[in-house]
Amino acid sequence: MPGDTTDTLGKGDVVSNESLANLLKEERRFAPPADLAAAANVKEAAYAQADADRLGFWAEQARRLTWETEPAETLDWTNPPFAKWFADGRLNVAYNCVDRHVEAGNGERVALHFEGEPGDSRAITYAELKDEVSRAANALTELGVRAGDRVAVYLPMIPEAVVAMLACARIGAAHSVVFGGFSADAVASRIQDADARLVITADGGYRRGRPSALKPAIDEAVARCPQVEHVLVVRRTGQDTAFTEGRDVWWHELVARQSAEHTPQAFDAEHPLFILYTSG
Repeated sequence: MPGDTTDTLGKGDVVSNESLANLLKEERRFAPPADLAAAANVKEAAYAQADADRLGFWAEQARRLTWETEPAETLDWTNPPFAKWFADGRLNVAYNCVDRHVEAGNGERVALHFEGEPGDSRAITYAELKDEVSRAANALTELGVRAGDRVAVYLPMIPEAVVAMLACARIGAAHSVVFGGFSADAVASRIQDADARLVITADGGYRRGRPSALKPAIDEAVARCPQVEHVLVVRRTGQDTAFTEGRDVWWHELVARQSAEHTPQAFDAEHPLFILYTSG
């Protein structure tokens, strides 16, 4: 997970005609190293297996997950074009991403490598990630977030972004990640459409070596979103940040005092996990 930003081409960037042609039509092939292919979770034979028995293939993949209630039906296609996958199964996504690896004895393996733009870095193990996600889930619960609620996430690419998304999944709240370069108008429209009760943001991030404020855009956006009850703020850059009493909460103050014990709740396989808007 490198850096604080996801950047796009700016006005001063130059792209050659050859590069543009490659973007429009790419025909090159890059074979993986033999040892990497041999150790892959899914090998070439899976293509033939899926082609021969599509539903059987996906039922087999589902059995690799940990379910509270294993699904008896793979696909419900009785009301096309609305497909329901594993609809009678119940599981927790965050548990499958984190907890089960700790329970399998892999708690000391690194789950997340982070390299920040200013040169800071973190290596977070599965056991550490489980504790952080549990604390964050307890923090969201303290703020009144419940299963079925929506949470807007407007963060740089820092570990707290991953923790926030997993914490939402752990308690059954749908998260909506909003690109940190979007304007207050764009952020407000997404908060309003999702009817998000909580926004998670940071004081700022780093863009091309310099601190770039994020909180002012959220303040402007939330002023148009009366349903937002709290803004949870990660301290990333240390910039001076305006705070609204009773609404704004520091991440490090709220999350750090939470218990690392949290029991994830199982949800229907079709329970909404996230909302992802197009860029337009």
